[in-house]
Amino acid sequence: MSFLLACPECGERSAYEFRFGGEVKSRPQPGDSEDAWFQYIYTKTNEAGEQEEWWFHRNGCRKWFQALRDTRTNTVIATWYPE
Repeated sequence: MSFLLACPECGERSAYEFRFGGEVKSRPQPGDSEDAWFQYIYTKTNEAGEQEEWWFHRNGCRKWFQALRDTRTNTVIATWYPE
């Protein structure tokens, strides 16, 4: 079974056309502690199950979008552009 992503612009494509950008996380604000920035940059939840992620369509429209993916099966549940 192949791993497919549905780009909001280009439609369903092979995951090999995309670059994984990591989990969607809240960015620390200017003035937050060094620990808050360390946690943001270096720590990952890495849990089995549904996860919101960033993806970049490098071989297509060249746009960043978000996806909800089940990490246990690589099933992409939904994709969208962030607001």
